Amino acid sequence: MLNKYARAFFTRVLTPFAAFLLRRGVSPDAVTLVGTAGVVAGALVFFPRGEFFWGTIVITLFVFSDLVDGNMARQAGISSRWGAFLDSTLDRVADGAIFGGFALWYAGKGDDNVLCAVAIFCLASGQVVSYTKARGESIGLPVAVNGLVERAERLVISLVAAGLAGLHGFGVPGIQVLLPVALWIVAVGSAVTLGQRVVTVRRESAEADAAARGSEATS
Repeated sequence: MLNKYARAFFTRVLTPFAAFLLRRGVSPDAVTLVGTAGVVAGALVFFPRGEFFWGTIVITLFVFSDLVDGNMARQAGISSRWGAFLDSTLDRVADGAIFGGFALWYAGKGDDNVLCAVAIFCLASGQVVSYTKARGESIGLPVAVNGLVERAERLVISLVAAGLAGLHGFGVPGIQVLLPVALWIVAVGSAVTLGQRVVTVRRESAEADAAARGSEATS
């Protein structure tokens, strides 16, 4: 849901900035690499120390590169399979850093093994959710399903909660509970989404196999 509407909105907003970068001779791949490096640095420098507010600010500044690079490629007419591959691969790296940063906090000063495990599950399930779609498409299936919690939802829920939880350091009482709640929501939602995609691939593969057998029988 968020992928559909938020991406369209921010693409329009960021189009002038993308055009500016192109005029400056910046390549879409460079934006992808810098954006991922910024997200990884923000997540792994700030989150393990419990500095969730500033970590979220840094990550948010760089996470929009995911929209800017594609916008630049379309404006320049240089969209390519390589660019799509690089963008998708580095998205997984960025997601891993974010939830890895949460896990490191709870494994260390956060001192909560259960939430550490939940953060690791969010990391792993997010990767597998993406893999199921990519693998299904690689064997010729459309994987036509909008999951409950996809990448955009995972990022928005976790980063908004982390940023607000970070206000505890500025004296806002009780707000730090938002991050654990968000991690549980993302974990459960990711598990549901994984189930949705597996069921969809199972159904689509059965239909494709039946269609293939029907074609062989009539040939």
